[in-house]
Amino acid sequence: MLEDRDYMRQPESRTGLSMTAILSIVFVVVFALECINDAYLRNHVELDPEWWLALSPEGVRHGWVWQLFTFQFLHATWWHLAMNLISFWWLGNFVENVLGKKRFLIAFFGCGAAGGLLQSLLMLMFPADFGVPVVGASAGVSGLLAIFALLEKDSVIRFNLILPIRAIALLWIWGGISLFFTLVPSIRGGSIAHAAHLGGLLAGMAWVKLGWHRDYIQLPWENWLQRWKTTRRASSFSEKTSLAGARGPGRSDSASAEGEFLGDDVDAILDKISARGINSLTSRERAILEAARKRMAQR
Repeated sequence: MLEDRDYMRQPESRTGLSMTAILSIVFVVVFALECINDAYLRNHVELDPEWWLALSPEGVRHGWVWQLFTFQFLHATWWHLAMNLISFWWLGNFVENVLGKKRFLIAFFGCGAAGGLLQSLLMLMFPADFGVPVVGASAGVSGLLAIFALLEKDSVIRFNLILPIRAIALLWIWGGISLFFTLVPSIRGGSIAHAAHLGGLLAGMAWVKLGWHRDYIQLPWENWLQRWKTTRRASSFSEKTSLAGARGPGRSDSASAEGEFLGDDVDAILDKISARGINSLTSRERAILEAARKRMAQR
């Protein structure tokens, strides 16, 4: 029904926690569980949950792809957690407000996974320099920084809560540091996964450059899914009309199949109008809408 569509409903008041708040709580809870594991449960390395969840050389060699996501929930120390939480809270609230909850989650964990992937490649290529397991949300946070800085270039950020600096300047400084210590993996860079930061920054920059912060631009897999659905509908319509023709001259089955096909197509077209406006329709889509209108007028 038309009145059931999202853009025809009355807007609902925003209640509950933001995804930024929910993830912040999750990070704290996971860290508490890590501490409990340290104190009471850690007996053997292969029985240690962190051995399975942190991004590690063993995991990379064994193809444990889930580590690209699970490592983002773990933190090495309370200070590591605190620094990530402060940055995540400040950047996350802005980026979530711009992207919406769904895209915010995809952007955050996607940037984190991109950072983890770059770190993993270097683990395989240079195990002597990148052979230490990696944990932390900072790869995803770096992606949020890139998105924020490219959207709000002149905003002032207080680096380390003290030094005021323009967002775009901080992006290039942080990117330069990450790139340098990725290319020069010196111990003087600290126990920081600079390659993961670099990967997250690059993913966040790509997110904005590709326009994915705009809700009317579909993400690639959404286009693929829509094409797959359209192909299936067309195939189903073709099969139904062929069967109806083989049964005889009657047109009731064919008309029913055509009506179902038109209905599915009209739903997709109305979704497109709500997202991009009526001027975005192709001539074929306008023809489908007109055919649907005529069928409704005949009822």
